[in-house]
Amino acid sequence: MDFLNELASNIDNFLWGLPMIIILLGTHIFMTIRTKFVQRKTLKAIKLSVTKDPEVDGDISPFQALTTALASTIGTGNIIGVGTAIALGGAGSVLWCWLTGVFGIATKYAESLIAVKYRVKTKDGKMQGGAMYAIERGIHPKIGGKRRSMKWLAVLFAVFAALASFGIGCGVQTNAISSVLESTFNPDGTLVISFFGSEVSLVALISGIVVAVCVALVIFGGIQSISKVCEKFVPFMAIMYVVGCIIILCINCDVLWQTVCTICSSAFTPPAVGGGLAGTGIMLAARYGVARGLFSNESGMGSAPIVASAAQSRNSVRQAMVSSTGTFWDTVVVCLMTGLVIVSSCIKKPEIDVIGGGGENLTSDAFAQIPVIGTPILVLGIILFAFSTILGWSYYGERCIEYLFGKKGVMPYKIIFVLVLLIAPITALDLVWTMANIFNALMALPNIVAVIVLSPIIVKETNYYLYGNRLDDYDRTKIPVIDK
Repeated sequence: MDFLNELASNIDNFLWGLPMIIILLGTHIFMTIRTKFVQRKTLKAIKLSVTKDPEVDGDISPFQALTTALASTIGTGNIIGVGTAIALGGAGSVLWCWLTGVFGIATKYAESLIAVKYRVKTKDGKMQGGAMYAIERGIHPKIGGKRRSMKWLAVLFAVFAALASFGIGCGVQTNAISSVLESTFNPDGTLVISFFGSEVSLVALISGIVVAVCVALVIFGGIQSISKVCEKFVPFMAIMYVVGCIIILCINCDVLWQTVCTICSSAFTPPAVGGGLAGTGIMLAARYGVARGLFSNESGMGSAPIVASAAQSRNSVRQAMVSSTGTFWDTVVVCLMTGLVIVSSCIKKPEIDVIGGGGENLTSDAFAQIPVIGTPILVLGIILFAFSTILGWSYYGERCIEYLFGKKGVMPYKIIFVLVLLIAPITALDLVWTMANIFNALMALPNIVAVIVLSPIIVKETNYYLYGNRLDDYDRTKIPVIDK
């Protein structure tokens, strides 16, 4: 087991190191250029995200699709992940994280466009889409004079995404909830009971049961149930967290300009004596900032386009623009707010040890500045963010399972998903979590292939609908009906 843990950890560190940074960030820049910097249309995209489009095919509204995608991307990475990036890469990592989000908007736009364009419909009228359908229907390379199917690559994506849903989208999140409740209500670890011959935390056991029941009540209702919860849930939790950040920034208003200068200068300075906020070096700042940004917004991973395919939209570009705002809100806004809060707090209160304190403590120390309600806001934020991530990823995994096995595989998947929620808080799942990180990286690779290969289609659709001022036009292309 030790060998497997070490092997998985090495693979994880390699995949989420320089190779994945180059692949994903390179794709972000490539698609930014190909789409003529589609980021400049973000305000228009935000307006479209709250505009209903009911007279077209689709299971949910564009806003419901966006909030369901945001549910899975706005999570503990926005809170703890940014703190870890600052602790390991210095204040400059905040700027690199933000820039990754800015460029990532183009990739989220591109992957969502092809997901909607190549989506299909089941016999009962439900929409199915995502990288697996884009690859299967859109990519047919000519080899040896014959057109070849790339379905094997689509199957790999679906397999990796389904497996990742049990880790990053399920086990890790429910464990995060139990951990924060454990530290709040059982800090000395005395509340334990005997469970199948082993002593387990009573708080962790109860939290696992409560989360499993709450999630089951939502996910067994299908995408309509999930999207309705996320539609109300996500704006509330995001606003609550951002308001907390704004309060802290008001408290630290006297050092805000110094905070911005420190972040910008640290992103491009050589190593400073003593490290810390003064800068740990360009490479470390870039590495951790880019990595956390990529991991946080999931641009290029192919997850969010799965739910974008279920949206009611008159053409692929319209929904792609709505989906691209997910990266804007996740990284450009929420991660930036977290970064500003942590760095300004460290400047105002030097006793917060950036290097020795650990990334997981930085945000909690910053929020503790708000009297009485600061820590509860953060604790509630972590719980809500983690819970929403579980809902979003349950849908991603469900769609991938249905692609692989048909409808007969959906119910067993949901049951296993709920069981993992029960077990994760009281089980050491280090290897499973590491494998989930690996599957996250592996699912991104087929999706990136689809985005790059189908980039001419993306450019053509973008030029016609967006830059041709035809966003209100209907795409009358018939959506294929599949027998699954």
